[in-house]
Amino acid sequence: MNFENKKLEEFNNYIRYRKVAVIGLGVSNLPLLDYLHEKKARVTVFDQRESDCINKEAMDKINLYSFEYSFGKNYLEKLKGFDLIFRSPSCLPTIPELEQEANRGAIVTTEIELLMKMAPCKVIGVTGSDGKTTTTSLINKILEKAGYNTYLGGNIGIPLFTRLSEIKPEDILILELSSFQLMGMAVSPNISVITNITPNHLNIHKDYQEYIEAKKNIFKFQDEKDILILNYDNEITRKCQKEAKGKVVFFSKKEKLDNGFIVDGNVIKECDDKIRKHILNTEDVVLRGKHNYENIATALAATKTLVDTDIAVEAIKEFKPVAHRIEFVREIDGVKWYNDSASSSPTRTLSGLNAFEEEIVLIAGGYDKNLEYEPLAKPIVDKVKTLILIGQTSGKIFEAVKKELEVQNKKLNIYMSNSLKEAINLAKKSAKQNQVVLFSPASASFDMFKDFADRGNQFKDIVLKLKE
Repeated sequence: MNFENKKLEEFNNYIRYRKVAVIGLGVSNLPLLDYLHEKKARVTVFDQRESDCINKEAMDKINLYSFEYSFGKNYLEKLKGFDLIFRSPSCLPTIPELEQEANRGAIVTTEIELLMKMAPCKVIGVTGSDGKTTTTSLINKILEKAGYNTYLGGNIGIPLFTRLSEIKPEDILILELSSFQLMGMAVSPNISVITNITPNHLNIHKDYQEYIEAKKNIFKFQDEKDILILNYDNEITRKCQKEAKGKVVFFSKKEKLDNGFIVDGNVIKECDDKIRKHILNTEDVVLRGKHNYENIATALAATKTLVDTDIAVEAIKEFKPVAHRIEFVREIDGVKWYNDSASSSPTRTLSGLNAFEEEIVLIAGGYDKNLEYEPLAKPIVDKVKTLILIGQTSGKIFEAVKKELEVQNKKLNIYMSNSLKEAINLAKKSAKQNQVVLFSPASASFDMFKDFADRGNQFKDIVLKLKE
């Protein structure tokens, strides 16, 4: 018997001939243009970029469908009188024009929020400052290994709202969710995961508390049947237990929990009423670094009620690092090169540094998200033999490291570079046999690159062309 999604049918009937705004022509909203045209909505597209900077595919669709549009500096001036507004994740719901429309009666939502509200199946959501993508991908790998039909989306995968009609009740949605996607959201996944919460995106959120509250939306709308996976070692996530409505499961790499999943040395264990069951030896997995062992423990906790442990372990042993996350590129003259471009905050770079026993040549720096670099200074002084800095944050990182060097009365070779290629060439000259070169920026990418993937791909391209 064919399944019919009644919620989706109701939504499709609702938007017919309604005034619908689409704000932002990014990856998540672009497929909406075809969908809304097909459902006969009256669409206006908004984007803060000028028309000559808009993706050609998007402009072709706008012209083909005769959609109205508003681009440029004052692009939201015409945001008035709409029934439904799809905002892009980077367009926060606190923007005055959006708040005014919401107060007037418009429905302000996102592609991902409507997907979750209308999904006919179980939804697993993962958020956190670090480790989201690897944990989400691990969960997906485990569920696929167990025979589930899964849909991977949110911050990774593909936009899924326009595929709602093909999703069945027995399927599983697995979503990586950012603070921008969660902010203003009024629905939570059935199984929610918070890997950790540390300062991030403070160049966009008004303050750290707003960022924290956005993250909490991943569980605030759960009920008693739902599950929340929390990091016991992170004070903010540990305290979330007090606000949880569903069952809470902890993971830890520091504490011997009575219940939950722990990283105990080189063994991942499941704890149940103080009985600790050996699940997996970390020497048997491809992923390296204690932070990745945490991610494995998290994925095991998230899939425990759905998958036999033996199948989960098989999937984890087969799992390879996600691109741009301590990704091995090549070895040159006894020096191993790693691409960790996804590390866009100090805490993520700290995890990268801690993943290696070898001496490190570190390339760091990038776009400034108003983060503090002092916590990264001591690990750099302790573990790095040569530091090469690029981008907007190079000065901030240099000052933090300089102060720590003075405290420890140490010296460190530090170079300032004007480009990634120059930094790589400096690294090649500096690196000695049995050292590693780690590209882990501790900063966002937007000062010099399209995004972290573009940054990582450029790093790999240059390194692969280096002569031995």
